[in-house]
Amino acid sequence: MIRYAETIEGITPAQLQGFFVGWPNPPSPETHLAILRRAFKIILAIDDTSGRVVGFINAVSDGVYSVYLPLLEVLPAYRGKGIGKELVRRMLDGLREFYMVDLLCDPELQTFYERFGMFSRVGMAWRNFDRQSGARP
Repeated sequence: MIRYAETIEGITPAQLQGFFVGWPNPPSPETHLAILRRAFKIILAIDDTSGRVVGFINAVSDGVYSVYLPLLEVLPAYRGKGIGKELVRRMLDGLREFYMVDLLCDPELQTFYERFGMFSRVGMAWRNFDRQSGARP
């Protein structure tokens, strides 16, 4: 059974193993926990049987006007079960008071987000890949 939580209370780095598959320099579970701790809003998908976090989404915001959704991840073994859809649905439901909710994604993921009423826009991004892990020098 998957349950959804909006807090990291009681979550440890050990419960965050296995995310960021394919990233050349992924955040460590400790850095992942720090990302979640500092987010404006989070939603976790937790496997009640193992206690493991199997999916998450986070938001950063000015708290007034705009929200950005930087990360949505579901562990590979749990994909295709509707967990990602439920994470996005719950997040968007909780952000209805904001004018804008934005994210960047690869083109092949756009149809996933269109299901929620999101639409494509042209955007720009800059990445410092030396900092992808989130670790401080």
